[in-house]
Amino acid sequence: MKIEIVQLENIRSHVKSTVLFARGFNCLVGGLGCGKSTILYSIDFALFGEPIGRSYDYLLREGTDNGKVIVQFVQNGKSYKISRGLKRHGKGISQDFEELKLFEGESLIASVKSDAVAEQIKAITALDKDLFREIVWVRQEHLKELLDATPRERQKRLDELFGLSDYETAWSNLAGYQKEYDGERKAYEKDPDVVGLEKLNTEYNQTVEQLGIIEIELQDLTKRLSLAKKNLEDADLRLKKLEDVKAKIEELKRKEAQTLANLTNVEDASASLAEKIEKRKLGIENLKQRLSTMEMRAETYKAKLKEIGVSPDQPMEAIKQYLLAFDDQISSLKGEQEAARRKMREDQNRISSLSAQNLCPLCLQPLTGEYKDGLMQKIQTENEERQKTISQLQHDIEELQQIKNKASEAFTNLQTLTLRLEDLKAQINQESQALTELTKEFEEKQKLERELRTQLENLRTEIGRFDISELENARAKSRQALQQYSSLESDLRAKEEQKKYLVQRLEEIKERIDQAQHKIERIEKIAKAVEIIGSIRDAYRSIQPKLRSEFVKVLRNFVQQVLDSLAGGEGTPINVSIDETYTPYVISESGVEREVSNLSGGERTLLAFAYRLGLGQLIMQSRTGHGLSMLLLDEPTESLGREDGSIDRLAEAISRFKAIEQIIAVTHSEAFAEKAEHVIRLEKEAGVSKIAVER
Repeated sequence: MKIEIVQLENIRSHVKSTVLFARGFNCLVGGLGCGKSTILYSIDFALFGEPIGRSYDYLLREGTDNGKVIVQFVQNGKSYKISRGLKRHGKGISQDFEELKLFEGESLIASVKSDAVAEQIKAITALDKDLFREIVWVRQEHLKELLDATPRERQKRLDELFGLSDYETAWSNLAGYQKEYDGERKAYEKDPDVVGLEKLNTEYNQTVEQLGIIEIELQDLTKRLSLAKKNLEDADLRLKKLEDVKAKIEELKRKEAQTLANLTNVEDASASLAEKIEKRKLGIENLKQRLSTMEMRAETYKAKLKEIGVSPDQPMEAIKQYLLAFDDQISSLKGEQEAARRKMREDQNRISSLSAQNLCPLCLQPLTGEYKDGLMQKIQTENEERQKTISQLQHDIEELQQIKNKASEAFTNLQTLTLRLEDLKAQINQESQALTELTKEFEEKQKLERELRTQLENLRTEIGRFDISELENARAKSRQALQQYSSLESDLRAKEEQKKYLVQRLEEIKERIDQAQHKIERIEKIAKAVEIIGSIRDAYRSIQPKLRSEFVKVLRNFVQQVLDSLAGGEGTPINVSIDETYTPYVISESGVEREVSNLSGGERTLLAFAYRLGLGQLIMQSRTGHGLSMLLLDEPTESLGREDGSIDRLAEAISRFKAIEQIIAVTHSEAFAEKAEHVIRLEKEAGVSKIAVER
């Protein structure tokens, strides 16, 4: 794993910072409180999200509500980017899961859910939080933590990291199983069925004998019940036939009553129809008399029309048009009369004009007295003729009006009578049809009445043939057969229940015998299992020290290699040995082992660094199958001085240590930073961290 870019936003003294890292030895250098260690804390937060301690107060910048960390890294040739956010709510600070995103290249592979992201991070890097904080990230003042621990604490802690504590846990857990199996075996050995197995076998044999006797009795009862069932079926069949006959007789009686009722109804209906027929005939006769009278009146009106000159045989519409012609003649005469009167008024006006003046009323020329008198006499004569014409016209009008009135009256009466005659004829026709239908219905009723009387006689003959005593005898025999069958059936059920009980008891005894046999077999298996568990526990107890011894050998070699690299051929070499508690000792030139507490501060720091580095390589290989690829160091020069060259040797050794792909160290030592391949300088201005890349 190699970190390429770390971006910080509102993280402690970093308002908005971007840090670029390279392969090899990277060094973050600067004064106290300038934000160097914050970058390492931010990497831890971005990868795993859990705070160091109880809260995130150590990360979020004061006076801000939101912060964010983005880390871009490379693993197995693939590029990944993870981002996490923080948000302030009241007095508390929590993760902002909306900002939680993990990308592979440009593809989002996990987000929002912390567990899903953690699972992906572990799958990609083979690291979890504990392994990262124990091995990859050596925090400030934690470098010597393992050296300062007691041997027992150190052994327990490293056994857990190497996975050896799993053997101890398995050895302890197997003791519980061993105890549980022992308890189960003792319980089975005291089980009453296991103890009394011989008694159960005797009871089983006795139950089998009783069951055989019951089977013989059941066979006899089954035969007798079969015979009784046949007798009952025969009796029931005989009874059923007679009851069917009785049911038919009852049905015939119902039909007799129904037929009698129908006959009565038909007789009543026939009498009613006869009465209706007579009434209908009388009604038709009355209608015919009215028709004759009305036809005579119609002939009278036709005669009047003939007198006037109107033919009554033509259609009514033609007669109506003929009468309308009278109106046209009268209107024409009245027009002539009005024209004559208008002419008379004009001539009268001319006479008045001539009397008043001697001018012609037409051309207004002067007239002589003689011509005027002759003209007036002529006009007067014409008016007298016109008056006669008017009188004659008035006489003709009155005469036409009288003829029209007579003709209209005769026509109207004839028209009314014609409609009434048609209605009366239709009524007579309707009544005649109804009379025909009534007559037909009456004849059908008469026929039905004869049929019903014949049916009634036949039914009464059929009913008289049934003998009720045969039915009573059949019922008595059926009851007797039923009692015998029920008694045998009850005995059979009792025997079957007894058999069922014996079978159930036999099954219970057999089940108990089988269970006892299984328990005996189980006791034997448990004894073998307890023996096997004891062997496994002994194996776990013996394999743990052997594996620990192998880890100690490899660890000693790794630590010695690191120390040799740190010495670099200069100064006095430090030889180390490690015991079964993973406790390191420095071997002097005379071969005497010195404890860590007896070393100088510089020696302890160098040993602690070599010890952590060797542990990191070994644990990573045992847990992930590959060595330590990245190392984060926070102030590794603790207790080292430049005067004795220890800082220079540590920095030189780290720069030469190519087994780790990327080392990121935080230091305030300029001497240490001089040996780094990639130097990032941090300064603080007005409470804000500033980053500059020196090389």
